[in-house]
Amino acid sequence: MMISLHKNARTTPAVRAEMAASREAVANFALRYGIAESTVRKWKKRTNFNDASHAAHRLQTTLPPAQELIVVKLRKILLPLDELLAVTREFLKIVRDVTRTHQNQTKTCARCI
Repeated sequence: MMISLHKNARTTPAVRAEMAASREAVANFALRYGIAESTVRKWKKRTNFNDASHAAHRLQTTLPPAQELIVVKLRKILLPLDELLAVTREFLKIVRDVTRTHQNQTKTCARCI
């Protein structure tokens, strides 16, 4: 399996597993790999040593689900974002919470597709 590490990564899954299995002092690992002791403690507690996804698990939204669904349906009409924003604000009476960014993010909301 190919492991993709960012260029500043100090540890690999193999090193993390070694930390978890070892009885060596936390300070020794921290010094050896140039990481904080809290990082060593974190990996000692874990059973999975692969990097977790940094993608959001849930889209943060300020709209109630019913209104969000309406925006998604409107988005499928393929209006330009500025026009979609005007329609949304007019008919949903949402002035301060709806932005162009929110409109664009709403089209990718997993629970609304």
